[in-house]
Amino acid sequence: MKPRRIEALHLVEQILSEFRLQEEDLKTVMRRMQKEMDRGLKLETHEEASVKMLPTYVRSTPEGSEVGDFLSLDLGGTNFRVMLVKVGEGEEGQWSVSTKHQMYSIPEDAMTGTAEMLFDYISECISDFLDKHQMKHKKLPLGFTFSFPVRHEDIDKGILLNWTKGFKASGAEGNNIVGLLRDAIKRRGDFEMDVVAMVNDTVATMISCYYEDHRCEVGMIVACPCHLSNLHPVLQKELPPGHCGGSCYPREWGAFGASGELDEFLLEYDRVVDETSLNPGQQLLCAALGGRAGGQAARMRLVLLKLVNENLLFRGEASEKLKTRGSFETRFVSQIE
Repeated sequence: MKPRRIEALHLVEQILSEFRLQEEDLKTVMRRMQKEMDRGLKLETHEEASVKMLPTYVRSTPEGSEVGDFLSLDLGGTNFRVMLVKVGEGEEGQWSVSTKHQMYSIPEDAMTGTAEMLFDYISECISDFLDKHQMKHKKLPLGFTFSFPVRHEDIDKGILLNWTKGFKASGAEGNNIVGLLRDAIKRRGDFEMDVVAMVNDTVATMISCYYEDHRCEVGMIVACPCHLSNLHPVLQKELPPGHCGGSCYPREWGAFGASGELDEFLLEYDRVVDETSLNPGQQLLCAALGGRAGGQAARMRLVLLKLVNENLLFRGEASEKLKTRGSFETRFVSQIE
């Protein structure tokens, strides 16, 4: 092998080695996350903890009486999903579940405009879906999967703590999300819905998987957002007023690192992704893992640019598209792997 090629391979390996954490590093992160989870469960430290432990008012898995037609909404990124779910009684205590869904892209002006603009658009999508499936005459029970940090005050009432993932719609933070949805449906006036529950995506994952396997008691999302929920009792000494220890508690660990817990592990690429995000200093773990918020795709682009600049790739010449932030999509990472 030629000396130049050996040197090039050595430099590539040197760059890639930065991404490999040692076992002791992972254990350090684990201990710090456990500490933040404990802080998130205590009244005096909950607000400042980077891992929020937010009760959901979901206290059990499906018990068998949940049959009929339901509408499901899923908002957690630039794509919004409306789904019709038909649940029937199956054989041997199992459920028969069928679904029809449609994806809608959230326009940039709705994401970054006002809460009224965003929820009016969501209401418009629901209306379009109901028209296509000839369901406007029915007042269906509606479940809303809302994948942003929320402080629940009831199963159908949740206060948005802060937007993430590029959303900046004004007038939503600090307000009841279900109330904003109901108001938008009322303003539109061409259909009615009974909004019965709002949960985040980990709770929705856990509940939906329960229909396949009754042993399922944990739901986890490793993307953006990045968090976990389970139904095991939480040993919390200081429950907020009105909460019970049997509630399902999501571990909102996408924001882990906001207090400096990950500083020594962040690479130059992570810092660039954070500095160029809409919410610098927030959702650091989420940005290191997830899709639109940056994550693997953004870091991959920066690594490729570094390899190009070191004359180790593409003969040292980068295309204009590779130089453009946001041009390297998350799906490209999976395709390369």
